[in-house]
Amino acid sequence: MTAEIRSVEECVVELFDHLGIQQAHIAAGRMVRGDWHGLSTKHRERIASLTLISPQMLDPSELAGLAARMLVVAGDQGPTAEGTAKLLADLPNAASHVLCGYEYLPWSDIASERGAEIGTAMLDFLDRFKQGTVATTTLPEHQGEVAGISYRIRGAGPPLVLMPLDLAPAQWEPVIPQLSERYCTISLGGPALGAVSLLEARGRSSYMGVIRALLDAVQVRSGETILEIGCGSGVVLREIARRTAGANPITGIDLSPYLLREAMSLATREGLADRFTLQEGHAEAIALPSNSVDVALSCTVIEEGNAERMLAEMLRVTRPGGRIGVTVRSLDIPWWVNPPLSPELRSKVNRPGLIGGDVTAAGCADASLYNRFCTAGLTELNCFPQLVTVTPRYELSRVASFEQRILAILTAEEAREWRESVARAKTDGTFFFALPHHCAVGTKPN
Repeated sequence: MTAEIRSVEECVVELFDHLGIQQAHIAAGRMVRGDWHGLSTKHRERIASLTLISPQMLDPSELAGLAARMLVVAGDQGPTAEGTAKLLADLPNAASHVLCGYEYLPWSDIASERGAEIGTAMLDFLDRFKQGTVATTTLPEHQGEVAGISYRIRGAGPPLVLMPLDLAPAQWEPVIPQLSERYCTISLGGPALGAVSLLEARGRSSYMGVIRALLDAVQVRSGETILEIGCGSGVVLREIARRTAGANPITGIDLSPYLLREAMSLATREGLADRFTLQEGHAEAIALPSNSVDVALSCTVIEEGNAERMLAEMLRVTRPGGRIGVTVRSLDIPWWVNPPLSPELRSKVNRPGLIGGDVTAAGCADASLYNRFCTAGLTELNCFPQLVTVTPRYELSRVASFEQRILAILTAEEAREWRESVARAKTDGTFFFALPHHCAVGTKPN
């Protein structure tokens, strides 16, 4: 019998009730609207205030009732600043704090880099609610798990719930000592929240077809040493572990201690924790000897740093005759959304880069991947673009985020057409997004 799938807000409310919290301040990152959105629409009375870090393009009408209790913290540089500026213009009652000279990307270690400034801004904002109804809590400092959500409690005072902070390696940790002097900070985690929820949902989607095609192309042989760079929550590692059934040494490296903890937890649940090792490390300076692995993989990671350095490091640690396999999101191939739109509206919403994901200036999210492999001296090249379908069935939160980004750029008339067309497609079961990826496999010469 299939287990009941519970909504995030139901699980969070159960956690609140378990801890005896009637109302709490909430702080969240930009990647996963679903972490807080269900609470804001179905249990708004449980939210004392909402702090969002560099929110994506959102429908301001959904937040109008919370605007007077909102703080938006964002950088003033780069594309992500544009969505925040538009949201704040539509919500004049919301408070804001600008991180001058800062570009926020989902993997930015923002609490390490600007923690003191963010902590001060949050405390100044939360001070507005001192005379409110948020009861002080004196929960003991401990950690646990309720309804599949892990939590860690520090400090005393009104409860401040810290949702996962995107892909930030340190998460909220650098600012928690400052916040916990006056608030009972409750840091949340687990596979239902944050970036982990997105990564795990992707592992249940057609994205895994792209990964399996990549693994087929690198032709892993029994006994070969395998390395995945930027392993995240371990979706690809677990797939490799199941495929190889203990016949290969496997290592996953990631910059984020948060993701590594979640990866080990998920692997333990599936009985796969003994089939690979995890280590903290940087893709641009891999802490492994030269010529030490047979297969080096990187899946949607070299968009997030210096692609040239990452590829050079992969080449360095791979033995002669070994293979390198890389998948990147594509910002140069149009993506596709399937409702029956007019040609004019389809042209507007299908513009490259609107929902393709973020990329650093030195990252790679286009067909230059193939030339990079050739320039690096790799041989026996196998270059193959792929499409990944994103559907409400497997990735509801991600689909909702994509829809919000689209609605944010539409006129009222265009938004009406969009909603009507999407409603028909959802009724028919034909609503999906198709996102392009570039994949390449090459062999290091002897």
